[in-house]
This record gives sequence, C-alpha cells and structure tokens, in this order.
Amino acid sequence: MSCRARRESGALRCSQASCHRGFTLVEVMVALAVVAIALPALLLSLEAQVDGTAHLRDKSLAQLVAANKLAELRILNAAGQRLLRGRDSGVEELAQRQWHWWLDSKPTDVGQFYRIEITVAASEAQQEQPLYTLVAFLAADLRTAAVPAGADSGG
Repeated sequence: MSCRARRESGALRCSQASCHRGFTLVEVMVALAVVAIALPALLLSLEAQVDGTAHLRDKSLAQLVAANKLAELRILNAAGQRLLRGRDSGVEELAQRQWHWWLDSKPTDVGQFYRIEITVAASEAQQEQPLYTLVAFLAADLRTAAVPAGADSGG
C-alpha cells in the first residue's frame, strides 16, 4: 500500500521516513554484482577490438611494403632490361618501423615470364607466418623496338 493510500485510509500513520525510502542494501549489492560481472566482459571485448585494429594496421603497412618492393623491382627491371632471378631479402623502414621482406623469383612455363612472390613480416622470426604475401607476374624482356633516327611516326 502506498503512503498516500495509508494516509487516506487513516488506518496507519505514515511517517516521513517510511514514505521516502531508498534502495535496500540487498538491492544495492545485486546492482553492484551485475556491474562487476558485466564490466570485465566489456573490457575484454574492447581489448579484442583494439588488437584487431592493430593487426589490420600492420597488415595494411605490410601490403604497402610489398607494393613498394614490386614497384622498385619493375623500375630496376625497366632500367636494366633484366629481371632479378632467384631469392632476395632485406629490411625496409615504413611508418617508423622495420619490416622484413623476402622476394622469390621463379620462371613460369611461358618463356621470359617470371612469377614474383614478395612476403612481408614485422620480424625475421615471422617468415613462416607473414603479414602479407604479394604475387605478381613480370616479363623479363622489357626491351622496346628502337625507332630509327629520322623516321616519321606521323605516317
């Protein structure tokens, strides 16, 4: 029965303290227990989200390192008309971090055509599980037909 109903019935007197009650100790303890159970689960979820974001950042940076190495290989190939054959490895710096890369060049069944595989990892120990692997195919003979001096290309 509410305080107002008790006052109107006149059966019971309603004191000021009993009409304006707060939470009991049991209710407060149950609420704290619910918060104590939910908060660690929320923190674990947040930590997993942050770890996932860091992994995606590392994977994106490793992809940039591999793309840069492929572009460098294409430039060197075009300048020297030869393609690196075999294996190579090294360390590059990107985003103030050291990235380890491994390059493997193998001939294909098509003549003068090579399969290039570039793997990138954050450390040398992670070569077996790299963050990113880029596979490309390049022609080894990039020579262009020389245009004779004085030849008119306009027809």
